[in-house]
Amino acid sequence: MAALAYTLGKREINYYFSVRSAKALALGAVLLLTACHAASRRYRGGDTCEYLLSSGRFLGEKVWQPHSCMMHKYKNSEAKNCLIDKHVVFIGDSRIRQLFYSFIRLINPQIKEEGNKHGNIPFEDKSASIKVDFLWYPEVNGSMRQRIKSWTEGSVAKPHIIVAGAATWSIKIHNGSNEALTQYKINITSIAPLLEKLAKNSDVYWVLQDPVYEDMLSESRKMITNEKIDAYNEAAVRILNSSSRNSKAKVKVFSVSKLIAQETIMKSADGLHLPESSRDTNAMILMNVYCNKIMKPIDGSCCQPQPPLTLIQKLAFCFFTLSIIGYLIINLIHRNNFRKNKSCTDLEGGEEKKPAISTPNVSTLEMLLHSLCKLGLIMTYFYLCDRANLFMKENKFYTHSSFFIPIVYILVLGVFYTENTKETKVLNREQTDEWKGWMQLVILIYHISGASTFLPVYMHIRVLVAAYLFQTGYGHFSYFWIKGDFGVYRVCQVLFRLNFLVVVLCIVMDRPYQFYYFVPLVTVWFMIIYATLAVWPQIVQKKANGNCLWHFGLLLKLICLLTCIYFLSYSQGAFEKIFSFWPLSKCFELNGNVYEWWFRWKLDRYVVFHGMLFAFIYLALQKHQMISEGKGDPLFSNRVSNVLLFISVVSFLTYSIWASSCKNKTECNELHPSVSVVQILAFILIRNIPGYVRSVYSSFFAWFGKISLELFICQYHIWLAADTKGILVLIPGYPMFNVLVSTFIFVCVAHEISQITNDLAQIVVPKDNSTLLKRLLCIAGFFSGLLLFSAMQDQSRH
Repeated sequence: MAALAYTLGKREINYYFSVRSAKALALGAVLLLTACHAASRRYRGGDTCEYLLSSGRFLGEKVWQPHSCMMHKYKNSEAKNCLIDKHVVFIGDSRIRQLFYSFIRLINPQIKEEGNKHGNIPFEDKSASIKVDFLWYPEVNGSMRQRIKSWTEGSVAKPHIIVAGAATWSIKIHNGSNEALTQYKINITSIAPLLEKLAKNSDVYWVLQDPVYEDMLSESRKMITNEKIDAYNEAAVRILNSSSRNSKAKVKVFSVSKLIAQETIMKSADGLHLPESSRDTNAMILMNVYCNKIMKPIDGSCCQPQPPLTLIQKLAFCFFTLSIIGYLIINLIHRNNFRKNKSCTDLEGGEEKKPAISTPNVSTLEMLLHSLCKLGLIMTYFYLCDRANLFMKENKFYTHSSFFIPIVYILVLGVFYTENTKETKVLNREQTDEWKGWMQLVILIYHISGASTFLPVYMHIRVLVAAYLFQTGYGHFSYFWIKGDFGVYRVCQVLFRLNFLVVVLCIVMDRPYQFYYFVPLVTVWFMIIYATLAVWPQIVQKKANGNCLWHFGLLLKLICLLTCIYFLSYSQGAFEKIFSFWPLSKCFELNGNVYEWWFRWKLDRYVVFHGMLFAFIYLALQKHQMISEGKGDPLFSNRVSNVLLFISVVSFLTYSIWASSCKNKTECNELHPSVSVVQILAFILIRNIPGYVRSVYSSFFAWFGKISLELFICQYHIWLAADTKGILVLIPGYPMFNVLVSTFIFVCVAHEISQITNDLAQIVVPKDNSTLLKRLLCIAGFFSGLLLFSAMQDQSRH
């Protein structure tokens, strides 16, 4: 009864919610969200600097998340590069002095708070010609006005950045009297025009007063109440910029410090001054406000303008626009022809005439334009998500629950959709799709949760990436060994399916090929497998069955491959020389060098070879009928199966224990290439030795496995954000709902791209050799033009 209810439940879900209806719902959601965000940007303003300076929340205890944008964590070298030849002035009371120290520690971490607290404090970094001064003016009075006025005079050099603020001393000295507040308003009114004048050429920030923790204040500070502070802040906000109509000449009100203080002032040592972590956060916000537009960090979307379209992006936009127009025209012509051929009633005879054509014919050109039309609309969504400043972005924040709870959810769903396999061979198609699927889902959760900061999870994810490459070695070796098909058509089909989406994204998103590192990795390994087996003498299963010596010949090839891998892994110079030749360098360089490519290749250098060797041994055992692959039968005899299962479970757990005890990534990564195969082989044996386990699979995981490549690539821009550094926010304020909606759209887009790739592969890579040769010449011309435009683009940037 339970099994019947389970089956009926699945059918009910599948009947009412098909892939087609899901995509229609996703399209409607995208259009609605785009319209809402566009309207919000128009009416509420799209200046992320305002959000950075005024709003946000804590993720955990110490990570500050501004509203709608991402904050970059500046290193000392980056801070120096941004502030080179700059003069920064902090003017105000003890709270501003503490902000000054946090700011200069971003330039030089060795600086300590020492010296005269109630006096001016200079700082200079001669290596970068940076000058940062603190000027002690604890009250907004005539002295502060005189100092600010001196900067407005032509003979005095103006600071590039001015950070000012004061009020608590006025409250304290005058015992919180109303007369002091009135005088404060008069004084700030006289200073405001001077600050606004300076703001025309400098960045001027007025820091609002943070709340105090009244219970901790000393007796001499008891008159400093939050009610008084709010009154002083209200006066400052109302008076500043009241006369300025030019948005560029506005004094920037630094009010976010109040929000930070509300959460952390309880940890204050005296109830007045913020704890060090909060001051450091304020200093980092200041650095982001000023430096993001200069340094343009990927993970610092706050205060960054939308990047201008490159020449290649403009050409891509024109191409997709023409494709859409062309498809609409052809579709309109076909519809008109179809209407003319529709059945019509013979008015005289009263009989219905049959049409000459019952359905419209879909030509290859129409199919091509239809696919390009859909692709163009999808790429527009990609651009809006991760290049335009339309949708919001947020930083990642890791917690154990954010990673492990979704893992449990998908595990339950995977078990719910368990079905019998069509075949019971080791690593059959359904099983490998399932394997790819659950691995991809785990990797996606790993990326969105920011779990790379937790070393045990990182090491297990590295095994999953290695398992993908293991399947690459296993699958392609098996195909070439069994089929013996080394034709150009097969190679072109594989290369097209692997690289099509990435090439389009390189053009549309203005990213280098190596940025999508996994695709270059599997592409190069596919070519290595092909070259290993295709070069003379070509040894395939059919030839080897006639003479066992050919098996030794193949093993010799594999040994040569292993030797080459070993040599390149310990010769970084030789590796970099190979991939530094033009045009290979255009494909494998990232940030001007091929080190990233060297690191990625070296990290999993042996696992493809392990996959090829496993395929060879398995197929040999299968050929000699040394394994039993019947439905429900164990792979080996009961005794051997039990021993192997025990060894596999112990090996699997041993690897997990080792990975959990790793001290740092560098040490783990050094051992990973040699030991990752242990857990991969252990999983394969656990999954395949028991016949009942080998006879079932999860259709839920297998469905995702069929689009695993598209999921891996698409996540960069339409699920994550800022090139995987952050999270895309479609629905602000509701993190769980936002993840559900963005995930739904993301999966639908990945599935559609998979179908588009399959359709275009049939058109672009035909089976006819002469037609294929012409297409290859066209593709070569396309890439030559792309390289030319890329060179022109690089030259214009420099």
